[in-house]
Amino acid sequence: MPQGDKSSYTDKQKRKAEHIEEGYEDRGVAKAEAERRAWATVNKESGGGKQSGSGRGQPENHEAARKGGQVGGAAAAARPAAARSASAKKAAATRKRHAAHG
Repeated sequence: MPQGDKSSYTDKQKRKAEHIEEGYEDRGVAKAEAERRAWATVNKESGGGKQSGSGRGQPENHEAARKGGQVGGAAAAARPAAARSASAKKAAATRKRHAAHG
């Protein structure tokens, strides 16, 4: 099987990678990099392509995704309330300015 061949992946794994890739692209990541990250995520969670056969399956590990959700925002929460408020006001003004031009 040549490198990069996705034939051993299940349909569910392919859908999952596509969905993750779209999420990265929505956040401005380049197409090739988004695809690379998406398949890396699928491999980390499910252990790579799945082969058929009784007893061959392993449960998926979502620990990294769960951890990412918990850790996110810790840096912002450590900042003083005044600093967070100033950032929010600045962001709102930028959004308003961009909306006026678009």
